[in-house]
Amino acid sequence: MFDCGADPAAINAHLAADPLLRPLVERRPGLRLASAWDPFEMAVRAILGQQISVAGATTIAGRLVARHGTPLAVISGGLTHLFPSPQTVADADLDGLGLSVKRAATVKNFAAAVASGELVLDAPLGVEDFVARLVALPGIGPWTAHYVAMRALGEPDGFPATDLGLKHAMPEVDLAVRSEKWRPWRSYAALHLWASLND
Repeated sequence: MFDCGADPAAINAHLAADPLLRPLVERRPGLRLASAWDPFEMAVRAILGQQISVAGATTIAGRLVARHGTPLAVISGGLTHLFPSPQTVADADLDGLGLSVKRAATVKNFAAAVASGELVLDAPLGVEDFVARLVALPGIGPWTAHYVAMRALGEPDGFPATDLGLKHAMPEVDLAVRSEKWRPWRSYAALHLWASLND
């Protein structure tokens, strides 16, 4: 989860070879790719966040958990429920949560694929294989698949090239083309680009 197996020196050296990334890498050497405790939860949150604000997606995720999650016997630090299981989400009534009909169907189809074992949330054959398997599901595109690979699985070479934040970080650059130079560490390049928006 905390990317402790990464070799920051090797990643930094590779990314800093691109003059556009060099100042970003120098500003944040050793940036790590943290991933999620629960890949399923992170993936559902990514699907909920398609084309809406982070705040909006967080609100909808909270509603989903409040309605279908498992209440905790002891509330600690504001945590009240466990995220629902894939089967629970697949069977859930998602009406009234703030989702479009299409987005609700995407969430339920994704959850059913995970619950049945049709989709396994791992990438033993690499990020491209995982992305291909995920975009084969209706309603999931490359942005979501690459984001899930990065944030849910900790894949080092995920890159959601159409992300608006990444485009704002390098507005004059064709990121899909430029990012090919950053392989196999494109996820770290994305983290540097997102972080640069706060500079």
